[in-house]
Parts: sequence; structure tokens; C-alpha cells
Amino acid sequence: MVNRDNAGSGLNPQSSILNPARSAYPHPLIAREGWPFIAASIAVAALGHGGAGIGGAALPWLAVAFMVQFFRDPPRAVPGEPKAVLSPADGRIVAVERARDPYLERDALKLSVFMNVFNVHSNRSPVDGEIRNAWHHPGKFFNAELSKSSLENERHALWIRTAGGADVTCVQIAGLIARRILCYAVPGQRLARGERYGFIRFGSRVDVYLPPESRPVAAVGDKVYATASMLAMLP
Repeated sequence: MVNRDNAGSGLNPQSSILNPARSAYPHPLIAREGWPFIAASIAVAALGHGGAGIGGAALPWLAVAFMVQFFRDPPRAVPGEPKAVLSPADGRIVAVERARDPYLERDALKLSVFMNVFNVHSNRSPVDGEIRNAWHHPGKFFNAELSKSSLENERHALWIRTAGGADVTCVQIAGLIARRILCYAVPGQRLARGERYGFIRFGSRVDVYLPPESRPVAAVGDKVYATASMLAMLP
């Protein structure tokens, strides 16, 4: 009998690395995680502009534009279908497969969303439910589009149980460039579908493990949008 409160292939449940402060949503159109980066890039561009004019500061101003687009955080409407599993991230579906959930040690339906540097990087809850546990695992920084990144890259997982008893595991995974996973949700907290709970900086991946009886509605190659797009239907 698996003790799911401590399941996970040797991963230690760890809440101390989480920021206990609840992340209010919606934020302004620019995510708060980006404010220091945008301010710093504007300062550099302004200094370059003052010293060398617009021509000499072209690249710094392009960096400002990149930062603004990367940290944008638009509001999203939540679909009304109660059994729908919503995308936790913007990006492209790179996996829809039967797999082993390494956190709850069960067979599962796995869907993976790859985020490139031009996608919105706010992460939002795929379902309504209570967080039963959380795991953080330091690891490598392979290209997040590769399947091995699910088990070898640095990652942070949440186990969410819905009111109907369905267990959903949502895993934030660092990528080749992404080096910082931010998760504000803690065990015992309840999340609403579409509620913002984290952010990954500069390209990454999010895996979702669902009960094996779940029915996928997204396919490999589909472009999806956090909260607005449905990945699957719970049984």
C-alpha cells in the first residue's frame, strides 16, 4: 500500500522552499516576477540611449521589449465544464501518453506543455482542489522539450485532489535556459481552476498526470493557453 503523503521515487516532500504568501490574481498585465528585470533593462537602455543615442541603444531597447513580452500576464476566462482539466501553461503539447506518475506511484494519463521564451510563463491550476502534498527535486537543465526532462530536470510537483476524489499531479519543470521555478502554493491550500500559483523564468515545461480513465481532448502539436484551453476530461 503506497503512502501517498510520502510517495515519489525518493523525492522528499518539502514545503519550506515555497513562498507561503498566496499569489493574488489577476495581476496587472505585467507579472510581478518581471518588474525587477524590466526595470533593470530600462535603466541599461536609458543609459545607453543617453550616451550613444537611439542607434547605440537599439539592442538594449530590444531587450526591454523582450522582457515586457516575456513577463506579460493576461487575464483568462475559465471554461464552465466542471470535469475539464485546464492547461496550466501557455505553449505547445509535446506529449499525450500513458505513463507512470513518479510522485503518486500510479499509472496515469500524462500531458506535457512546452513553453518557449515567447509564451506567457504564469502557471495556473488545472483543476479545483486541495493541495495534498508538494515535492521539489533539484536536477539538470536539459531542453524541456525532451521527454527525459520530466524525470531529470529540476522540477516542482503539486498533488491536487479534486472534490470528486480525482488525483492530479502538476509538475513545473525547468528548461535549458530556465533556472528558476517559482511556486506559491502550499499543502493544505485550495486552488481554483485558473488560479495563478507559480511562474517559471525563460522557457520550460509543465507535466500533468491524471487518473488513467481520463479522456484527452488535446493532441500532440496543439497550441494551448493557460486556463483557456482544455487538456482532458476527468472520469
